[in-house]
Formats: sequence, structure tokens, C-alpha cells
Amino acid sequence: MANEKNVSMEEVQKLRAETGAGVMDCRKALIEANGNFEKAKAVIREKGLSKVEKRADRATGAGLVHSYVHNGRIGVLVEVRAETDFVVRSEPFQELAHELAMHIAAAAPANVEELLAQPYVKDESRTVKDVVNEVIAKTGENVSVSQFARIEA
Repeated sequence: MANEKNVSMEEVQKLRAETGAGVMDCRKALIEANGNFEKAKAVIREKGLSKVEKRADRATGAGLVHSYVHNGRIGVLVEVRAETDFVVRSEPFQELAHELAMHIAAAAPANVEELLAQPYVKDESRTVKDVVNEVIAKTGENVSVSQFARIEA
């Protein structure tokens, strides 16, 4: 393990900016990864995924309906839910709703299950479910896509 004194605040801030994880989690990940930035990112991802599994059964009582219109030809409404209004108003959640709406406009999934299984249009190495899971890890709450509608003229 790296000595705690060998981890600079700049490295911690850079890791935090890239992962959205807390300062202490980033610091611990860098120490655990012996200062290796890529390994630290992997540590953050693994810990975030374990948090996702723990939250999967929690009720998502608060929600947001986001609309997106692409070139006046394709319209999308998507309902995304979280556990609290606080998270619904957060930047990662708002950004997720917008990204999901754009993905739905581009990929035209038939239903929520198909949507979550699709390769994410902005990064085909990840699925849409992976993108949702990253927001769950960042916000600390369960997040779900309830429904969507896509209209094309």
C-alpha cells in the first residue's frame, strides 16, 4: 500500500472529478492502488457497484419527467425516479435524465428492459444500465427508469 503522505490533493481532486466519488473514497482508493490512477478508478468503480447492489430493492418514490425534441422530428418523454427529491434535483440525476432522453431518441428502444440492455450511444463499451448504475453510485440512492414515450414525425 502507498504511504498516505504520498497521495497528493491534486491526485485526489482529479480522481474525484473523473469518478464523482467522495474525497475520502478517492484518497483511500489511491492509497489502496499504490498511487496508480487507473487502478484507483477501478477500485472506485468496484465499490460503487457494490453500493448499487445494496440499493436495488429500495423504493423510488420521487421522480422527474424529462422531455427532449431532436430537430423538431423526434420527441421523447422519459420518467426517471429516485428515492428522494434531493437526488432528483441533483446535477448527476438531471444529466442522466437528459442523456437517457437523447439515447432513446437515437436508439428507439421498444421498452425499458430493451433500453437498459442497449449499448450506450455515447460509449458503446457500456450499456445504458451501466450509466444508470454510475449515477446510483454517485448519488447513493436507487435510481430507475419507469417509462418513456418516443414519437417520430
